[in-house]
Amino acid sequence: MKFKSGFVTIIGRPNVGKSTLMNQIIGEKIAIMSDKPQTTRNKIQTIYTEEDFQIIFLDTPGMHKPKNKLGEFMQKSAQQTLNEVDVILLVIDDTADMGPGDKYILEMLKNIKTPIVLVINKMDKIPPEKFEEIYNRHYDEKIFKDIIAISAQENKNVQKLVKKIVALLPKGPQYFPSDMITDQPEKVIVSEIIREKLLHYLHEEVPHGVAVEVMSMKNRKDKDIVDISATIYCEKKSHKGIIIGKNGRKLKGVGKSARQDIENLLGSKVFLELWVKVKEDWRDQQNILNTLGYKL
Repeated sequence: MKFKSGFVTIIGRPNVGKSTLMNQIIGEKIAIMSDKPQTTRNKIQTIYTEEDFQIIFLDTPGMHKPKNKLGEFMQKSAQQTLNEVDVILLVIDDTADMGPGDKYILEMLKNIKTPIVLVINKMDKIPPEKFEEIYNRHYDEKIFKDIIAISAQENKNVQKLVKKIVALLPKGPQYFPSDMITDQPEKVIVSEIIREKLLHYLHEEVPHGVAVEVMSMKNRKDKDIVDISATIYCEKKSHKGIIIGKNGRKLKGVGKSARQDIENLLGSKVFLELWVKVKEDWRDQQNILNTLGYKL
């Protein structure tokens, strides 16, 4: 059997479980997860390799109508991938009602020649009659090569989905080494882990106005410790106070939680130093977006 390889993009509305699905397939925590929409900002490339195939996944930001320059970046980065890949996974969840966002995505996909697989996530939460309604509505669109129900959280039918993807891939080379699972630098993954913890700890509008930049990351010479210094940017002085919390408790909680995940990632002890700075309206300033990696 000849080796198969190709690029797969995962699209869908915010918060339908795209990052959870990708992490489940890869078996490592690469894309950050939270219960807040718009968690993923960059296309994260992860690699899944077996003896006879290699899948390179692009996890895109959730499709939505842009509200600022950061939103425009996220939207364009999602759309750009659609014609550059071998397979598209459209992930939807147990929301039966079709909103404007769903119609927008389906209309966009009608003009795409790339094979599309519909992935109905959270199957464990969908009653049979509701599932039938969702299935039939999308089947009638006649734009999907295949439709499969999964639960990314519970790891149900995930390997079945992988087999369907492989069936659609062309014969091709192994693009990356077998032991490589992402092309993202460690600094990027570390900053994303910190941002994930901020999303868990914060409420209201603050998370969307937060970005993280890893300023330095060095191995300590005399000990097996990695020293990391990171800056958290927010848009308002009031947000800075919320992030730090009373007596610095919230920031300490974020740091402790992030440090545990970073230590698992690096396989080493970590000393993590976090700073909070105000950059007003950074989401609408292209030079700041470029510095943080949101550059098309």
